[in-house]
Amino acid sequence: MSCSKPDILWSPHHPDRYVICDSELGLYRICPTLPSESKPGTLPLSDQTAATLLAINSDTPYMKCVAWYPKHQPECLLAVGQANGRVVLTSLGQSHNSECKELVGKEFVPKHARQCNTLAWNPVDSHILAAGLDKHRADFSVLLWDISSKYSPETSAVTADKTRSTLDLESNTVVTKPLYELGQNDACLSLCWLLRDPKLLLAGMHRNLAIFDLRNTSQKTFVNTKAIQGVTVDPHFPDRVASFFEGQVAIWDLRKFEKPVLTLTEQPKPLTKVAWCPTRTGLLATLTRDSNIIRLYDMQHAPTPIGDETEPTIIERSVQPSDSQIGSFAWHPSSQNRMVVVSAANRSMTDFTVFERISLAWSSTSSLMWACGRHLYECAEEGEGTDTDTDIATRMRQRAQGRYGHDTTNVWRNHVLAGGKDPQLKSLWYDLSYMKQCAEDLDLKLQGNKQSVVYSGIKNIVKTSSGASESRRCWSGSERQTDVPRFNSEERSLALRLCGWTSRGSEQDVELLLRTLEQEQEWERAAAVALFNMDIRRAIQILNKGATAERGDLNLNVVAMALSGYTDEKSSLWREMCSSLRLQLNNPYLCVMFAFLTSEPGAYDGVLNESSVAVRDRVAFASMFLNDTQLPRYIDKLSGEMKETGNLEGILLTGLTKDGVDLMESYVDRTGDVQTASFCMLKGSTGDVLKDPRVQCWIENYRNLLDAWRFWHRRAEFDIHRGKLDPSSKPLAQVFVSCNFCGKSISYSCAAMPHQGRGFSQYGVSGSPTKSKVTSCPGCRKPLPRCALCLMNMGTPVSNCPGPGKSEEKTDLTRENKLAQFNNWFTWCHNCRHGGHAGHILSWFRDHSECPVSACTCRCMQLDTTGNLVPSDSS
Repeated sequence: MSCSKPDILWSPHHPDRYVICDSELGLYRICPTLPSESKPGTLPLSDQTAATLLAINSDTPYMKCVAWYPKHQPECLLAVGQANGRVVLTSLGQSHNSECKELVGKEFVPKHARQCNTLAWNPVDSHILAAGLDKHRADFSVLLWDISSKYSPETSAVTADKTRSTLDLESNTVVTKPLYELGQNDACLSLCWLLRDPKLLLAGMHRNLAIFDLRNTSQKTFVNTKAIQGVTVDPHFPDRVASFFEGQVAIWDLRKFEKPVLTLTEQPKPLTKVAWCPTRTGLLATLTRDSNIIRLYDMQHAPTPIGDETEPTIIERSVQPSDSQIGSFAWHPSSQNRMVVVSAANRSMTDFTVFERISLAWSSTSSLMWACGRHLYECAEEGEGTDTDTDIATRMRQRAQGRYGHDTTNVWRNHVLAGGKDPQLKSLWYDLSYMKQCAEDLDLKLQGNKQSVVYSGIKNIVKTSSGASESRRCWSGSERQTDVPRFNSEERSLALRLCGWTSRGSEQDVELLLRTLEQEQEWERAAAVALFNMDIRRAIQILNKGATAERGDLNLNVVAMALSGYTDEKSSLWREMCSSLRLQLNNPYLCVMFAFLTSEPGAYDGVLNESSVAVRDRVAFASMFLNDTQLPRYIDKLSGEMKETGNLEGILLTGLTKDGVDLMESYVDRTGDVQTASFCMLKGSTGDVLKDPRVQCWIENYRNLLDAWRFWHRRAEFDIHRGKLDPSSKPLAQVFVSCNFCGKSISYSCAAMPHQGRGFSQYGVSGSPTKSKVTSCPGCRKPLPRCALCLMNMGTPVSNCPGPGKSEEKTDLTRENKLAQFNNWFTWCHNCRHGGHAGHILSWFRDHSECPVSACTCRCMQLDTTGNLVPSDSS
């Protein structure tokens, strides 16, 4: 550890003490303090800590490097390397230990004077100290000293100019003969002992990295490289070493010591220090010259020399402990991610903690957890600040539990399964219900497609219209003929059916809709539908009934009174007042009623552009009162608005077509509801639409969600439901059981359902179902393997296996016993190849962990990551 600039050494014995190495040695102790406290003689390091100077040692001039003795005894013993190559043992503070007194002041002198660059204590054989020196002709540059050795006899042959007193002093403290001499004719710039073997020393020589083995000093392992400075071993991976040169850091793997497994490029300025974090795996800190930031490299996994194409995952970031230039830093040996930084200018110190990156994990059940360092936190909601009903994942999970989307008989009921609170979902499922009803009643099928034209949407239906007939009707209950024209055609009648205004294409069926609306207490909408069907008297009756009903609005009587005064005179006071005051009505249906009565024929913008009115009602109104030119134009405009906003009411217009996929894409982008999108697109969609990558993406994402929630039964039901509506989605058989002798498949009809197949057995065809046991291959008649538990041949139904005290003839044979249930299926371990009936194997592993076969120690069930998980929808 070089001391050309200030450096820091943490005590290996006391986690609250460290040494600052500069022109002198200063021992400091860190203690916690409050921000308001300011004790005399303390140096503030942070808001919570301060340092106190305990001792100073100024007796070692020309200091170049320092190393702290790694053992507890003697305490506070340091080795100091000097500019003349000498290594001096010194101490900080007073110590009453006799061993420490004997070692303090001891010097280790090389044969030729040159600078000592680095020192390293052996972590196991702590009496061995390695010193790295500059080059001197053919001399050795790596010297290993034994601090327990006595003085050297050669010290008696000193020069004559020394006094006898000085000679006696040196003869007791100076050692000139090293224990080992390594690295001849070279210079050593850095040293470190390898953690995997205390006999191995890694040295950064002048042009190579060399590994010296003290058991055979004549040989060395080396690799030519320029990255020979600051060699340091990762404390968590003993085979991983870091070194640097100029602005690059090299990461080495000692198992394949040929080239770096990773090279990190730093800033243009040269590096001064690299250090592994002792408390955090794979965290490397680097410092460049004249810099005020420390760069951190977080290695997510250890780079390996196997497979050069493998790129390790590394996250780089920078921290700035202070504004001044950093002279050096040191990781705390035990406190997590903590370091002390000393500035290069005024030698001020900073106690700094590198905060961990926070990794968030959002589970499929909407719980939030995050990891910070070694701690794992779970988010617990308190109070009334959150509403889980607004989260789409929570709502989709609740819907899946209620079998949302699976009701194919009464399609409209799916909105009830969804909770019945979302008006768009209600409109969607009613639209799909009307489409299904029309498709069944009209039985209009496209050639080459098993798809009804009604699923193509009203937008496409009105485009195929050959022309509408115009008619004028009298107000119901009145002899006066109105001047409002109505248009009729087969396509318009179909559009009205899809809107739910008629059930069989007859206008008389409007009464059924009105009664339904009255039961649901939708008085305003019912009155508007009656008025649009030219029955003003019925509309007035509905408003009066709504005013007198329980929780009714008495203001409806006033509206009915105003409605009863209708006159078709354009200059009447009634039309003038209704035109000016209708916008003050709170209910949109009441507003469009008066807009209809006060509008000119063909100019119904007040009705058609009222966004608060349901789309189906506006489309039904347009189908009756817009001509062949206006109707397609309005439908196209409304479809564009629905697609842009992702409004599910627009499915009535677009149908389950390409336009419908575009609309659903906007809806999914806005809400994330892939559940509704998947079920909707499966209803009556053509093969081309189902092959759309967006539709497939929604379906697969929903299937993955069900698996993540462990709704495996629901996911299987969804796959079955999908297979019925889209036969092309049925997967081909992926697994089959073959005979070990002939290689032929053991067919489902013969093995899985033995009583419904051909009845093969070991003894031929058996006519009695009670004696028919499929225990042999239907191809070669060889016996099938035996179950490891019941020892009966595979293929025999578990329910038919005679238990204790039961004869084969008395076995109960109900339909459940005759059919091969899951308990009868073949199952085996892919590791040890042992197996048996699925029911027996599952029963065995409920109480045991090892394979049921004797002498087999395989833990079969533990090899399956999901084998011990219970489905969340098992109930």
